[in-house]
Amino acid sequence: MNHGQPRVSIVMPAFNASEYIEATIASVLRQTEPEWELIVVDDCSTDDTRDKVSAFVESDPRIRLIALEKNFGGPAGPRNVGIRSARADLVAFLDSDDIWHPEKLKIQLSSVEDVTNAFVCSGMVDFADESTLRFEPIGSVTKDRITYWRQSVRAQIPTSSVLVSKALLLKTPFWEDPAYKAVEDYHCWLRILQLVDHCEKLKAPLLYYRKSEGQISGSKLMMMKKVFRVHREFPGRSLVTAYVYTLTHVLGGFYFRFLKKGM
Repeated sequence: MNHGQPRVSIVMPAFNASEYIEATIASVLRQTEPEWELIVVDDCSTDDTRDKVSAFVESDPRIRLIALEKNFGGPAGPRNVGIRSARADLVAFLDSDDIWHPEKLKIQLSSVEDVTNAFVCSGMVDFADESTLRFEPIGSVTKDRITYWRQSVRAQIPTSSVLVSKALLLKTPFWEDPAYKAVEDYHCWLRILQLVDHCEKLKAPLLYYRKSEGQISGSKLMMMKKVFRVHREFPGRSLVTAYVYTLTHVLGGFYFRFLKKGM
């Protein structure tokens, strides 16, 4: 197997991720597309996350561990570190408790036509126990176009499903302000959508999102306030627009995340 220049750099922020990170990395190792590098950026974990990742590093040269010396207190900083360290022109994101379908990278890479402006995501299904997951073969995939306006109305881009140009990310790094924790990704995608026409969403369940206790996106009132902050502080938006987009975001999120159990 060729372990030269990767086609995609996978950035995985981690903080006290020991419980699930092995299963998450295993889903990367199962990818049918082999030309990747995985950059795990550990945000000063106090458990044995680094030890578990180090075991993978020793067994597969495609995996790297960046052990930070200072805690950022959220995923934005570690993601930015990983982006700057990426060797590929394309970057994928994977949180340390989510799971990819084995065909995820292969299908997404095949849809990229222009690497410099690539912005792709996929459908997502919630799960609580990975032993229940069944990875059915993916047949023909339909596509949707998530525009700046559609993303403003409701978040439709699951972060762990994103494949995007490194060049775009360097222009729009994740905001590391603690006030943006848990919405730094939503904010980043909006800014990228100001630079490109749309995000191409592949309507296939290529991402499995783990629902667990204590997730930073778990408090609904807190998230609503943070989404409002994004819209209120976004250039060119009025107070009324911020209220309207926050309302549509909350209503859409309730329908898709709690009734449909996916995105």
